[in-house]
Amino acid sequence: MALDLDATDRRILGVLQKDGRITNADLSERVNLSPSACHRRVQRLEEEGFIAGYVALLDSRKMGRPTTVFVEITLQSQADELLDAFEREVARVPDLLECHLMAGTADYLLKIIAEDTEDFARIHRQHLSRLPGVRQMQSSFSLRTVVKTTALAV
Repeated sequence: MALDLDATDRRILGVLQKDGRITNADLSERVNLSPSACHRRVQRLEEEGFIAGYVALLDSRKMGRPTTVFVEITLQSQADELLDAFEREVARVPDLLECHLMAGTADYLLKIIAEDTEDFARIHRQHLSRLPGVRQMQSSFSLRTVVKTTALAV
């Protein structure tokens, strides 16, 4: 629980969110701790699940997938079997970055990256149109990313 974090833990998490490759020595300097105490705290934060993992964030433009598409999906029903089947199949869509079960007009919101509109048409034809129980699908193309972060407020 976030209430278990003190100010030093929060400083450590803030630094690591922005630079996950920082050395323990540099991190300990930035948060005013000895290297051994800093290392113990990071280990505890990892073990307790506050730090879920470390990743390299790739630039989708440089990777040839500059097009972001948000897809709202409404299912035919809310039956558990249909939700389970949909979630199992949507997890197999190769260009899917995120899938969220929603409250509101749509049942799911998907975030997909593609090379361009033609590539999205392929993704739609080969994957999205085959998802089970879909009643309605609406796609919106992002024109420009205004704010993008992976950092949580600590």
